[in-house]
Amino acid sequence: MKKFLYISFIIFFCLSCKEKKRHFVISKIQSAAKLATTETIIDKVVVGAKEKRLLGLVRISEANFVAHSQATVKTGIDMTKLKKEDVVIEGAQITLKLPAIEVLNFSYPFNKFDVDWDITHNAFLNKFDVVDYEEFFRKAELDIRENLQYTGIVEETENKTRRLMVGMLKNLGYEEIYIEFEPVDRLFQPVNLEGEKEDVSE
Repeated sequence: MKKFLYISFIIFFCLSCKEKKRHFVISKIQSAAKLATTETIIDKVVVGAKEKRLLGLVRISEANFVAHSQATVKTGIDMTKLKKEDVVIEGAQITLKLPAIEVLNFSYPFNKFDVDWDITHNAFLNKFDVVDYEEFFRKAELDIRENLQYTGIVEETENKTRRLMVGMLKNLGYEEIYIEFEPVDRLFQPVNLEGEKEDVSE
């Protein structure tokens, strides 16, 4: 009976140590994911035009508009989406299946929207107003959102995350490290300029 209790205690102790080690490793993975957050500055040149037509048919003037703008995008991993089965530890081997890279914060401030007055000019009976500026601004933001996925920002963030994870896990004694990411469907949901836009900023 004592031998059985002793063996049971040893098994429980080993399982407890293994579980504590797993929690420790996951906490380190979460910390590394925060460090791997990537901030990207995107410079956007906004070009627009406005026509003035007589009776809606004959064009009598055209005004041109050019502005420089800047967006800040932070990408990374939402570690709250990490599931238990995404971390598999077998001795000195560890396999990670990390959540997809996503936009954690997106900022496109209007105060970074600088009109180039050397190129922008109004025309006869055809002047830009605040409504025109807002429309140019919104279309530029939409263009950034729709094309962000094709700028290499996802691959850059994955590579940065992988490098940090590998370095950290090697320091913890793991010799075989396998890391993959959930595929990115799209970084942003479609935005309807006529309706409300999704706010992903914090």
